[in-house]
Amino acid sequence: MAEHLGLLEACVVVGASNDKLKELYESLQQENPVPLPLLDPEVLHVHAPPFVTKENITEPGIGHFSRGQRRRSFIKKKNNRPGLAPGNTKSSEGCTGDVSVPKDLDLVALPQLCFPGGLQVSKEPKDDHFHFLVFTDVFGNQTHGVVVQYYRLIQINQVFQEGVQHQNGHVHKHPQFYAPYGVCIISKHPYYTALKDCLSCLLGQLKTCRMADLDERVKEFSAKLALVPIPPPGLLHVMFALRPLTIVLPSREDKDRPVVDLDLHLPFLCFTPRVLLQIITSILTEQRLVFFSSNWARLTLMAECFMLYIHPLRWQHPLVPTLSRQMLDFLMAPTAFLMGCHLSHYKEVAKETDDLILISVDEGTISSDHVDIPEPPRAAAECFKRRQNGLHLHYDVEAVHQGACMDINDLRMRRRRWQENLNWEIQKVTLEFIVNILRDVSDHLNYEHRVFNTEEFLKTREPVDQPFYKKVLESHIFHSFLKDRLSRKTDAFTRMELSTRTEAQKMKAGIENPRRPTMQEMARKYSCPENRLSKRLGASLPNLGEEKHLSIPRHASLTKAIPDVSLDIPAKQIKIFKLPDFPPPLVYQYVHHYYGEVTHQLGKAMASLPTGDSSLLARYYYLRGLVNTLNSKRLEALSDFQNLYKTDVELFPGELVRTLVDSMQKEEKAQAERRPELKRLLCKLKSDEKSELGADDHVKKFQLPKSSMHLEEFVTCIQESGIVRDMATIHRLFEALTDGQQKVVDPELFRVFYTFWRETEAEAQDVHLPSEVIEHLDNNECVYKLSSSVKTNHGVGKIAMTQKRLFLLTEGRPGYVEITKFRDIEEVKISAASFLLLRIPSLKIKSSLRKEVFEANLKSECDLWSLMIKEMWAGRRMTDDHKDPQHMQQALTNVLLMDAVVGCLQSPKATIAASKLAYYDKMKKEVPMMVPKTTVEALKHRINPSLCMTTPQTVDVLLYTPGQLLLSDSDLNGTPKLWCALRHGTVVVFDAASWSMQQNCIQVGTKQLNCMLGLDQEQVWIGSQDSVIYIINTRSMSCHKQLTDHRAEVMDFVLEEKSSKYSHTQVYSCSADGFVIVWDALTLKVKKQFHLDCEGLKFLKLYNGTLWCGARDCIMEVRKSGALHRKLSLPEAVMSTNTTFSSFLLLVEKGEIWTSFSDSGELCVWALTDVTAPSNRIILPECTGVTCMIRVKDQIWVGCHGSSPMPSSVSGKIFVLDSESCSVRKELQAHTDSVQALCSAEDRYVFSGSAKHDGKIAIWKVE
Repeated sequence: MAEHLGLLEACVVVGASNDKLKELYESLQQENPVPLPLLDPEVLHVHAPPFVTKENITEPGIGHFSRGQRRRSFIKKKNNRPGLAPGNTKSSEGCTGDVSVPKDLDLVALPQLCFPGGLQVSKEPKDDHFHFLVFTDVFGNQTHGVVVQYYRLIQINQVFQEGVQHQNGHVHKHPQFYAPYGVCIISKHPYYTALKDCLSCLLGQLKTCRMADLDERVKEFSAKLALVPIPPPGLLHVMFALRPLTIVLPSREDKDRPVVDLDLHLPFLCFTPRVLLQIITSILTEQRLVFFSSNWARLTLMAECFMLYIHPLRWQHPLVPTLSRQMLDFLMAPTAFLMGCHLSHYKEVAKETDDLILISVDEGTISSDHVDIPEPPRAAAECFKRRQNGLHLHYDVEAVHQGACMDINDLRMRRRRWQENLNWEIQKVTLEFIVNILRDVSDHLNYEHRVFNTEEFLKTREPVDQPFYKKVLESHIFHSFLKDRLSRKTDAFTRMELSTRTEAQKMKAGIENPRRPTMQEMARKYSCPENRLSKRLGASLPNLGEEKHLSIPRHASLTKAIPDVSLDIPAKQIKIFKLPDFPPPLVYQYVHHYYGEVTHQLGKAMASLPTGDSSLLARYYYLRGLVNTLNSKRLEALSDFQNLYKTDVELFPGELVRTLVDSMQKEEKAQAERRPELKRLLCKLKSDEKSELGADDHVKKFQLPKSSMHLEEFVTCIQESGIVRDMATIHRLFEALTDGQQKVVDPELFRVFYTFWRETEAEAQDVHLPSEVIEHLDNNECVYKLSSSVKTNHGVGKIAMTQKRLFLLTEGRPGYVEITKFRDIEEVKISAASFLLLRIPSLKIKSSLRKEVFEANLKSECDLWSLMIKEMWAGRRMTDDHKDPQHMQQALTNVLLMDAVVGCLQSPKATIAASKLAYYDKMKKEVPMMVPKTTVEALKHRINPSLCMTTPQTVDVLLYTPGQLLLSDSDLNGTPKLWCALRHGTVVVFDAASWSMQQNCIQVGTKQLNCMLGLDQEQVWIGSQDSVIYIINTRSMSCHKQLTDHRAEVMDFVLEEKSSKYSHTQVYSCSADGFVIVWDALTLKVKKQFHLDCEGLKFLKLYNGTLWCGARDCIMEVRKSGALHRKLSLPEAVMSTNTTFSSFLLLVEKGEIWTSFSDSGELCVWALTDVTAPSNRIILPECTGVTCMIRVKDQIWVGCHGSSPMPSSVSGKIFVLDSESCSVRKELQAHTDSVQALCSAEDRYVFSGSAKHDGKIAIWKVE
């Protein structure tokens, strides 16, 4: 197991065998010497871990070196010849015909790759030469190699002494020849620069040592590198000394990113921006690419740079950046590939092969005579070029002000820092390019059924960009990308996509309108104005004026143009851990002591960390766990890895820990079972392994059905198509399409319906309104329906419908005549207009703002238009009454579905069938309900946290976190947020400055969430039914810590602020089994815990050092030590109803406790001086139970559930009580289902969340 944890996988020495050198030397001594031929390189030595084992500690004389594990033989080609090593007069055991090789290491092609140009003896020494290799196995796993070629003098008087004549002790002078040797370090990690530096240090030793000592020097060097652990992802680098250099191993930025240990700017120096984009495009479209260079080292570095440029996309095909001359036939492979050849083969390859893209690194050119490389999306390409122009690519220019450096390691450190910063800038630029071209993919995904609608995505692309997208969408790279998006993976792409959204994109994420061009987009499309990004709406609570949150800035592009958003993402501060000096690496005791010294140094580093630096502490835990694993201290390693749950769970190496557990002895497993934290870890590993086995990562493309569909199949098909997601709407659509027929939808009928829907969308994209008309419309309005040309009392024209109004687009000279806004309609009716002897159906619309009634002779369209206008009118009334814009969006969806149903049925009863979709008009007729004035005045807005889901979800918990006004506009953490916990562990986050959905799904477990707590504007603590406390980082919006000390579901939190500047903030948490745990908020250590004897502990309050704990059957005042001070039990009046306490409030300044009950509409007020019986009782009208209570200023807000005979009527009320008079001030009709959660925002607003039949969040103004 330990072989893959260190830097070294193997070190291989390659060169010509001694017998071949001897044979060549003898031929060169002849009178007519032959030209220097090319020799076949062979593996001479292989050194791989483990170098020392505990078992051979007592074996004398072998340096405690073991090759006994996981080995096989590598048979040389001519094993019948005697093996002689240059520089050695005796046969060498290391070069007999059998070389020991690790079992999983394939070295068959390595000799050729170490000498890709061939191995040739030279008459003069040549300069040392480095190059780099990449090996890929059949599973796509990569191994990396760094090779150095150097020359050694063939010492004739020591090597080939046969036939050598001596006179007076002197040897006859012979011509000198130099034999090349290659040393290759193989690693699982792409540390190209670091391994190159390591080989540079080794070269100094090899050039001065005798050939007899070469194997031992390489072996010792390899054993040292095997001691170097790989740094964890994050900000901790590892440094070690290898005389005379100090070498740094940089860490990965995060677990999903590869190591970057090369100069990422090299391609920018070799290619123009246009050629760079062509190469990236060729990779994304999976072409067959071949790099050429006269310098072997450039090939792999170039290929690896481009692999990093497309991250997080991953190349899925053969990657062989270095082809030896014997491997050129690889270029005939029929699949996509990326390979590299020497420049001398350029003409030969170009002549013999077609459909290859040939890239000359030396010339900076790309040739694709037989391949059409599509142009990348124009807007993204222009943005990329702008960013590239801002890069500072020349170190000498940047360092011109610096003085001379007297220390080589200081000089290297300066250069390294500059390179790291430049690499960071380049990664941002290339990632932004990937984000810009694929940003809108998420708009066409169906997460429930894992479907991507390719055709609809292509229709939204600019025509000039479509050739690019058609090829990319068919690639394996894109398929892998889709898997990650459908799994809601939070990676570098997700984070940048969120951070670079325009205001318009943020607004659009919070609504679900069918896709139509807005007036702003239409104006830009036909006039192409310069677009500038508008500023953020504000950093504090929003102005909740009427629908201002929905307005999209006129100059903010949605998809087509890319605004110049700042990429000012600062590089993070790096911490370097220096390893101790290497011991004699081939002696077990020394190696064991070395690992002990490393863990000691890590312990000291952890102790010196400032309190609360959990990110760096997690890296130290990870590194120490790795070292303990290498040192076979499994329990210590397991404990270190377990600590990652409290410091950074994203670092947790699940596969490594499972392997570690499997390798434990019985005694070790028994010890682990006796330690509670390790026992929990072992149980979690088993459960996680089961869940991973059931994970689904397939991707489907939408296809039209081929057989008749019942309701269940119809629901799936509609959701996959992307037409509509809401389950109830789909059920109504099914009823409309199967009106009066057998309850199945014919595949032909569905095809016609789907085609009509998509054609209507496409036609809307081509609607061109004159600028004179656009001026009258709001910038976020879209034209959703356009009638045929009709006669009206305002002239001939077409009636246009937007989400806000009706207007007439007059013919002749195009003009604008407003008919009415939907909210101003008073009456809609159909009448008959006389024309000659005919009676033509006409539609009459009366507006409250105009005396004149608008009349249009719509003929056969009259019934449909009447139906649609009435639905929009009813939807607008619902929106205005309930301050919920989703009602208008839903009405609009209903209208468009009506239009598609009528269009596909083409029957006299089509309009009757479509009327089944008139949900709001029907509701207005059947349940005429006026919202009370008190509710209208207090209610400011509603939002839907279940917008991206198929059915409404219960809002279990709400939390408001204030913004940080001093942060920049681009910092998402600077805005106030509303956190909403839904069922099954889903958390949705709203930007409380604009009410746009900022995160539509943060998954924390799979169970119900019971409580949330905001801490220091950096963390949100969430208590779950699965007994885990999840901690979300508010910057990365990911769950990076877990606290697993509770044994039952976590019910509540309470925060205790610092008592002095030297103390730490503490968090109290309680679980249903009666345990209370006190946490240090910075270190996440358990300060203490105690158990309370009660039934179902549910609530915690803290006041003046006293803890108040609420359970189902009692409320207790508890000392901080856990000692019970006094207890308040259920009143006798409610005990007979089997009810329980549902919440309580502490009004200490008044000396009161307010309690509520789950199955009673009664509130009890208790005096703190006498808790034997309540001093006051308050009856809440039409309330069957209280779910939650909060205090806001001098008011008590009470959320209730009630019994309602009508499914659409109010069953969730909020009562606002005066805490002084204990009377009801207001009764608010809040939701159509019970109120489940309440929270306050700065005492200015109150948020209420409801159960699943409603599933909305209401925002109320506090007076």
